[in-house]
Amino acid sequence: MLRTYISIATMLAAGSAALPAQSLVMSLPRQSQRSSITQRVALTDVSIVYHRPLAGGRKVWGGAVPYGQVWRAGANENTTIEFSDPVTIEGQPLAKGIYGLHMLPTADSWTVIFSNMSSAWGSFTYNQKEDALRVTVKPQPAEMHEALTYDFDDPKPDAVTVTLRWEKVAVPFTVKADPAATLANVRNQLRNAPQYLWNGWDDAATWAVDSKTNLDEALTWTARSIQIEERFENLMTRSRVLKDLQRPTESAAARDKAMEIGNAQQVYIYGRQLQSQKQKQDAIAVYRTVAKRFPDHWLGHLAKARVAVADSDFATAMKEAQAAQSAAPEPQKSQLDALKKRIESKEDING
Repeated sequence: MLRTYISIATMLAAGSAALPAQSLVMSLPRQSQRSSITQRVALTDVSIVYHRPLAGGRKVWGGAVPYGQVWRAGANENTTIEFSDPVTIEGQPLAKGIYGLHMLPTADSWTVIFSNMSSAWGSFTYNQKEDALRVTVKPQPAEMHEALTYDFDDPKPDAVTVTLRWEKVAVPFTVKADPAATLANVRNQLRNAPQYLWNGWDDAATWAVDSKTNLDEALTWTARSIQIEERFENLMTRSRVLKDLQRPTESAAARDKAMEIGNAQQVYIYGRQLQSQKQKQDAIAVYRTVAKRFPDHWLGHLAKARVAVADSDFATAMKEAQAAQSAAPEPQKSQLDALKKRIESKEDING
């Protein structure tokens, strides 16, 4: 009787055509193949396990998948979605955990359902009382997909769009990581091996300043990093944090100290970063520092060339560019040809 029930249930399952024999004791090939997909969003893992029915020439929407009925969003067992941390779905909070993923389609809008029951067979025993969350989304037209698939689209630092695609319909919903969970994860990492390394604290502070978050604590992280080993990198990170905390005098002091201990490559690259950020005058000031501190280094010559162009002295700029090319490592020599041509044409290489 149990075998008969499973066979009938399988045949009636939305998205399933005539299937090969199923077994209670054997793992046999299935027409709707099992698949899984995982994406890390910030530090939160999002995983979906599902089975992939084929369109098979059938009318899918409003046919194999009826409108107005809860559907398992796949085939065979529950489609499941798991979050390693709390998230928001379309702006609505959802706790960490594993959920049965169901959908309620209509012609104009879909309800995406996250059920606390994740181990059932399909949607046959679905109970709305077990819902953890429901959100409403809009279906979109899409290119033909013979097999149902899930994709992670439009990834951002803290969010991603989960999209179901089947036949000529796409159904997207947005998952966003919980900032508090991400911060807790970073803090926990700093209780382990990274706490003994300067770059552990510096990496955490860099993440915070890049994310414009938790700046006061990030400042203490830079202090811990510098305490372990004072370096150009952590002094520059501290300067960035202080700048975002609106403490410009202290920011400049940390930056100046970094300039004093940085090597030619570190200081020159910092100048290039300023240049790429359209901070031309600040970049020129850094190039002057490189030229003064490292006059015989190939990057010192290159810095002198940039300073000379800023002073409209193209003859000196060409002389210094040639000196830089002569002293540069072999991989960089050919790259300086283009720069020399720009200087010869009296272009502003600092623009």
